[in-house]
Amino acid sequence: MQGKTRASLNRFNYLLGETEALYHEMAHALGVSDSAMKILYAVCDAGEPCPLQEVRRRSGLTKQTVNSALRKLEGEGVLFLETSGSRGKQVRLTEAGRALAERTALPVIAMENDVFGAWSAEDVQRYLALTERFLNDMRQRAAAPGGPLA
Repeated sequence: MQGKTRASLNRFNYLLGETEALYHEMAHALGVSDSAMKILYAVCDAGEPCPLQEVRRRSGLTKQTVNSALRKLEGEGVLFLETSGSRGKQVRLTEAGRALAERTALPVIAMENDVFGAWSAEDVQRYLALTERFLNDMRQRAAAPGGPLA
């Protein structure tokens, strides 16, 4: 069973890497960095205004990477941060940012919608359920005694 599990994990890791590589290639082809694409995608997916914490969570980027990318995008006139409450911040796109999102993040979101739309409802639900199960099982193991997040 160990060999079968290892082969499955090798395939899983290969597919994960290939998926990440595809998103990188699309960002590059569309003229934006990976971090800019992930931030634009997060804001488009969550809607505006998008809390900064939500951008971090949805993008999967580190706090430092998000902050650096936001400063760069803000300097380019793509977005701006506004205060929300006593300590929170929200991200909003400028008109130039919306135009950039329309030619970068939004077409990628449309492609993803097309892919899921071509699958049966059962396949989509199965894929999502198994992905969520894997994530939850990994979180549990990572937080367990001896795990890296314990």
